[in-house]
Amino acid sequence: MYERVALLVGSSVFRNFITALIVFNGITLGLMTSKSVMAEYGPLLLFLDWLVIVLFTIEIVLRIYVHRLSFFKDPWSLFDFFVVAISLVPATDEFSILRVLRVLRLFRLLTVVPQMRKIIAALVSVIPGIGSVAMILLLMFYVFSIMATSMYGEAFPQWFGTLGASMYTLFQVMTLESWSMGIARPVMEAYPGAWVFFIIFVLLSTFVMVNLLIGIIVDAIFAIKEEKEHTEAKHPADERERLKEEIGQMRQLLAQMERRLEK
Repeated sequence: MYERVALLVGSSVFRNFITALIVFNGITLGLMTSKSVMAEYGPLLLFLDWLVIVLFTIEIVLRIYVHRLSFFKDPWSLFDFFVVAISLVPATDEFSILRVLRVLRLFRLLTVVPQMRKIIAALVSVIPGIGSVAMILLLMFYVFSIMATSMYGEAFPQWFGTLGASMYTLFQVMTLESWSMGIARPVMEAYPGAWVFFIIFVLLSTFVMVNLLIGIIVDAIFAIKEEKEHTEAKHPADERERLKEEIGQMRQLLAQMERRLEK
């Protein structure tokens, strides 16, 4: 029994089925946000959602049965367990937030798609670097917000009346969303020299700090890719031996299953 379950859980067919199930669940969850669709197909969509939860629960139970305690030592497995556990809690009035959190099931794609896991691993590996850049960016926001509140707060209280309003306005400026015609030029009508303040802020925040964050993440992804290529190139024989051992173990399991069936 254990051998059969282990073969099933470790097979690519099982993994592809779970991936397709997550995608299907994403489609049904999206349809459930439409009032017209729910009015016509509500019972069917609710049944499909319940069926998906049951299948996810069975998957988690099978994985726990196969991996035992090692299942709870794997962060990705714990994430899957947490997401499925949320879906099993009845979404009553006291736990109405759980209706919204059920959409977290779609993030399980991160655990079953290797390419997505690489990106998440890259993001986790550069958290210290991102934290340092974020602190510098926060300090820059704080300094420029104090300056903006002091210089433009009296004439433009809706944008720079308080420190919080100034930080939000400067965040809009950093995203380059209507910053020139919507904010900078109106301020320049009252303060002609304000263009210096806004240009310096945009250059430092958008073109330097944000691109620095992106560069850190891209470097981390390339580093993981190069490390993998280096490992594969350095130990091709070990990789072949490992594959041979896995194939041998699978053959032994299949042979045991065949003998049991013959009995």
